[in-house]
Amino acid sequence: MNTDEKHSWTPFSHSSEAVRRVATAPETPQTKSDTYRLAFADPDFMTRRELRAVRLQLELLKPEMALAERGIRSTVVLFGGARIPEPGGAAWAAKNETQKKNLEANSHYYAEARKFAQLCSIYSGTTYNREFVVVTGGGPGVMEAGNRGAADVGAPTIGLNIVLPHEQAPNAYVTPELSFNFHYFAIRKMHFLMRAKAMAIFPGGFGTMDETFEALTLIQTGRMERIPFLLFGKPFWEKAIDFDFLAEQGVISPSDRNLITFVDTAEEAWEVIRSFYELS
Repeated sequence: MNTDEKHSWTPFSHSSEAVRRVATAPETPQTKSDTYRLAFADPDFMTRRELRAVRLQLELLKPEMALAERGIRSTVVLFGGARIPEPGGAAWAAKNETQKKNLEANSHYYAEARKFAQLCSIYSGTTYNREFVVVTGGGPGVMEAGNRGAADVGAPTIGLNIVLPHEQAPNAYVTPELSFNFHYFAIRKMHFLMRAKAMAIFPGGFGTMDETFEALTLIQTGRMERIPFLLFGKPFWEKAIDFDFLAEQGVISPSDRNLITFVDTAEEAWEVIRSFYELS
């Protein structure tokens, strides 16, 4: 069904009909001019610097409308390193033997992310896949593991990809109708958090850190409700970020450490979520 058929009747012709009519118009110097293109169907116009505010709005609206049409009300967000391989897989991102060894050793996080996504998605199925739907950045590594775990149990799963200078494509486990692409990091981050009922953060690099601290800042400042905020792999995170040192220096409150829960297994993480929301 065309999306517009779901809305109330209107006597006005639809914009798609205007696009069709323009495409079949006689070719003349006037109709071939760039200025004759319909503004909303003109890529050159829509990508002008002055239209940035419009593009930001469109990137917010398109996924929001698609998720609403699917009835998706809440999500579980999985962040983590794109470079972490699945167990037995090649450490394709390694630049030296040390990195190769460490990435391969960290492959168990891929397995735990996949298992955790399975647990979330099994429960999501009891809500007709409207609550606790797994969402990732749609890429490889831990992101792939999250989408794969949901796909393992036949659940829909969301991927929020982004255009990068190097080649980037969604992993094969993202539900095609829930695979989105972004130009603006800020809008992508909003969509990660707008429906989040839990966040599971696995070891990762700059991107994972960026997303983690943005979410923590929103919760710390009261701009976002407190939700289960799970850091997988306490040894990794305590070495990567010294939260106790930050508290000792007074740059965060000692109570801010309580915003985070360290976990090591998928079962432990799901139990935190289940207890927090008093799920059966």
